[in-house]
Amino acid sequence: MEFEKLSIESKINVFSKLTTSLRRIPSTRETIRRQVDNHSVSLIAALNEFIEETQKKLPEAESKIVVIPDNLDRIIPIERGNERTSHDEIFLDYSNQLTALNCHVVYTIPISLAYSSQATELRNIYASPQVLPMIMVKNRQNESYGKGLDKLKEIIEKRVHLIDPGIDIDTQIFDNSETRIKLCQMTGGHVRDLMLLMQSAMRQVDDFPINIKAVNRAISDARDGTYRNAVNSEEWDKLATVYRSKNIPNDEEYRSLLFRRCVLEYRDVDAEDNPIRWYDIHPLIEGTSEFQSALNRLISNE
Repeated sequence: MEFEKLSIESKINVFSKLTTSLRRIPSTRETIRRQVDNHSVSLIAALNEFIEETQKKLPEAESKIVVIPDNLDRIIPIERGNERTSHDEIFLDYSNQLTALNCHVVYTIPISLAYSSQATELRNIYASPQVLPMIMVKNRQNESYGKGLDKLKEIIEKRVHLIDPGIDIDTQIFDNSETRIKLCQMTGGHVRDLMLLMQSAMRQVDDFPINIKAVNRAISDARDGTYRNAVNSEEWDKLATVYRSKNIPNDEEYRSLLFRRCVLEYRDVDAEDNPIRWYDIHPLIEGTSEFQSALNRLISNE
């Protein structure tokens, strides 16, 4: 493609069509990937030239550019042999290209890679990964944590108030505050799941407010349609162990559960304000019969 003679509007239109093709046609993605590999040096040079020109046109106080490639943490791992995956290939084998842009770049890597045997190599290349924990909705004693729930409630408020600042969330969006709290609790403090559950609950009603029946239906759909299917039969006992211990071994099986969000990571502090990392299962898994059976087996054997 040649873009030199196209207007800005035409360029945007061409890129939109290209993006659609990349998403719908796997063979097109592979073709583009091969072309990018062949011309990566010249592409990076062109990008750096573009960054340099852009920085010159920005006001001095705003001359620093930050690039955030989105959704890289959701890339599904593909086995490449020799105990390597596509995650290793992207973030390690292509590290020279990923670190070649002349601006600040924030890469969101899969959490399973951050806790893998490649963690040292990642630190050597990119500096230490900054893990973003879940918002605590309960503590390590399985007691409800009000401050965390308030933050999730606040996220909903900020989204709704972008449309109408005068709306009362607990009477006009939800039928009462308990309904909103129930939805927030079942996210495990994962903000994306909060948005997904909200969308699902809204689809259950013809008009606001969202009632507890709609929230329960959204919870059931997410539990049975996603999280139950994400767990292999031999993993239920592992999840029961995590629930009881609030800890995980650092091995591939548990890293896979982290990647699938079946296990969530939290950060807390002890009495001396020292940071503590701990883990729990996703609340949507806790309500499954398979998990309850595994938990009962574990308790009976203790």
